[in-house]
Amino acid sequence: MTTGSDPERLEKQIRFILEIDKLKSILRRTYLINERRNENTAEHSWHIAVMAMLLAEYSNEPIDIKRVLMMALVHDIVEIDAGDTFVYDVQGALDKGDRERAAAERLFGLLPDDQALDLRGLWDEFEARETPEARFAATLDRLIPQLHNYHTQGGSWREHDITHDRVVAKNAPMEEGSTQLWEWTRRLLDDAVAKGFLRKTP
Repeated sequence: MTTGSDPERLEKQIRFILEIDKLKSILRRTYLINERRNENTAEHSWHIAVMAMLLAEYSNEPIDIKRVLMMALVHDIVEIDAGDTFVYDVQGALDKGDRERAAAERLFGLLPDDQALDLRGLWDEFEARETPEARFAATLDRLIPQLHNYHTQGGSWREHDITHDRVVAKNAPMEEGSTQLWEWTRRLLDDAVAKGFLRKTP
């Protein structure tokens, strides 16, 4: 049973709140649309949460929007320890799961047991992609980098010489959460090729 009068509980909650401030210092490969700097992971998580509120109607299945919002806000907390693994980094992907699971154990373990269980459960659910909420949250997680790259005239696509076929292959799972958003994204990627933002498949 939770209580607001347990000083040890509050100390754990405050410790976690302070610890996740580090998420603001984890830089992603995508650039802000004003192109001045890289986006940080806290900004990314916030952006997905707002997108979830606005785009929930495009989910393939009925969803609990509150659960999607919670997943959006906690899904990348593990990057405090594990770092941001670039989606096209084949080598980094080899131990990504191990690094992130260890991070989840430590970070969520800072919380009182009931909250640790709840937040770790949300993280596990997002990673498994077995619920409509997780599939839709994952779709939004993949959508936002495409918007950033398109609206920075290629951004990290150009910087890392990423081709159209790699972007399509990596982001095709978006369709599991929203066929409409994936179809819209495909058109965006085709237009990016036409405008020279994204290199055509050799």
